[in-house]
Amino acid sequence: MKKILFAFVLTILFNYLGNAQDKKEYKVSKTNKEWKTLLTKKQYYVLREAGTERQNSSSLNKNYKKGLYVCAACKTPLYKSENKYDSGSGWPAFDKAIKKNVELDVDYKIGYARTELKCNTCGGHLGHSFDDGPRDTTGKRHCINGAALEFISK
Repeated sequence: MKKILFAFVLTILFNYLGNAQDKKEYKVSKTNKEWKTLLTKKQYYVLREAGTERQNSSSLNKNYKKGLYVCAACKTPLYKSENKYDSGSGWPAFDKAIKKNVELDVDYKIGYARTELKCNTCGGHLGHSFDDGPRDTTGKRHCINGAALEFISK
């Protein structure tokens, strides 16, 4: 029994240490308290707690002006307006991101693997990537929470 308990404790310890070492350090890093002072409640929920805003709740969903979409937390440029399209999903959708500014991660929060999209500068949760985008471009749909973005008009 002692050997089984010892093996169990070692397994838990190695899993904890392995996960702690895998945490990426981002260029912009703040405490939760600092993020809460900089972001609205909805932005904090989406960007820092990996939440999802209500469908059709973002004014950016139907925004078709020319410009740039940046991270609401750290202002990193994430998407160009020419890559935005109406997916009919109720969230802003893009067929590609600005190279190296959006990180792809794996999310198991709903019981199966999904491709999570994060800001590569601050680690803020943006949304998810799906393979049902426009076939004439990338075939990807970056389904992004409007609360994670700010729009800068050209």
